[in-house]
Amino acid sequence: MCPPTESLPAPIKVLQPKHKFLIGALSLSTISFLVATIVLAATNKSNSSSEASNAASSAAAVSASVDFLTSKASSNFFATSDEDNFCAGAKLAFDNKLCADLEVPTPQAGANVTKGYVGDLDVGDLVPNTKPYWQSSMCPVNVHWHLGSEHYSVGQYDETGNGPNGNIPRPEWANRDLSGTDSNATEGENQVQDGFRCLHYDPNDAKFTTPYNWQHCEGMEVGETYEVHWPHSTAGAYPFYDGVFCNLTLETFSTLGAQDIANAVGVHGQVFTIVNDESYFYPDMIRGMIVDKEMGKDIHIYTGSTTGDKVSNEMCSLYAPITWQVDRKCHMISASSFDKMCYDMKMQRDDMSDDLHAHGSRELVNDDLAANNQYYPGSVRRNLRS
Repeated sequence: MCPPTESLPAPIKVLQPKHKFLIGALSLSTISFLVATIVLAATNKSNSSSEASNAASSAAAVSASVDFLTSKASSNFFATSDEDNFCAGAKLAFDNKLCADLEVPTPQAGANVTKGYVGDLDVGDLVPNTKPYWQSSMCPVNVHWHLGSEHYSVGQYDETGNGPNGNIPRPEWANRDLSGTDSNATEGENQVQDGFRCLHYDPNDAKFTTPYNWQHCEGMEVGETYEVHWPHSTAGAYPFYDGVFCNLTLETFSTLGAQDIANAVGVHGQVFTIVNDESYFYPDMIRGMIVDKEMGKDIHIYTGSTTGDKVSNEMCSLYAPITWQVDRKCHMISASSFDKMCYDMKMQRDDMSDDLHAHGSRELVNDDLAANNQYYPGSVRRNLRS
């Protein structure tokens, strides 16, 4: 609210000649004093700037000589046993189940997030949480990523994209065919099921092909597409892998309704192409979707499930219905941004070493398992499959 308007000043009186001499003398004295003050302040500022610069240089020298990972290992604040992780073993155990055996199908992720898409699974009155997660007291509990994109966004990350290891085609039911394994992996290698690629990759541009010297992430590649997920929860604890429902017992969880879960648990999803170019550096990827410039502005919101290559259109995840907020656009980001995130993950109290590499991607969710409750602020929903 604006401050109240001040009353107008009283009219200025006309000065008599006898007052003018005194004011002139006082003005000269004031100006002299002001000049001296400015000179002194400038001198002090110069000295202070020099001291601050020296102090910053000294601090930088000290920081450069400290191995923070070694410091963590020797710190009594970071115990190595599960006794220090009160979320250890707190993950609620829900085995994946054949989708056909479910009396009430659970909406699955990752789905088509192209603007206007609506799934065929009628979820009734269930709605996703459309607020920024922090407004619902939902905090990030971990971070991980998948090779290629699990979601599908026409013209952003789809079968027309490319990367150093190619792409995957459309599945058969949507004029696509997913092989189920990385077609570029050779026998004996760890095969990771991959997803769709972005359209940024250019084999003639050095930023997509110049190798990066990875220090903390594992098995990553410049030019590749990765989908990053940040699970959030009101019932969890950061940064524990088991932490999504860390503060809930199975008995308490079983009393929650579908809408309660969708309101309390959500995931941020954002898709990136890795480049070796520091102009795309972002320093803080660990705490949630990047919302900066064009990043995090065009969002698809719906209810789904957990993902990964252990679930499919035959085997459903029972960790549902949770809210998904997915950036429809693919963005370029520097390899150093990911490496900094992996470093930050190593510095957390919990052991996040199992997530320093890309996980396999789920096949695109069939329309029959995709919820029909997509949220589009300011637009009319329509089905793109017609």
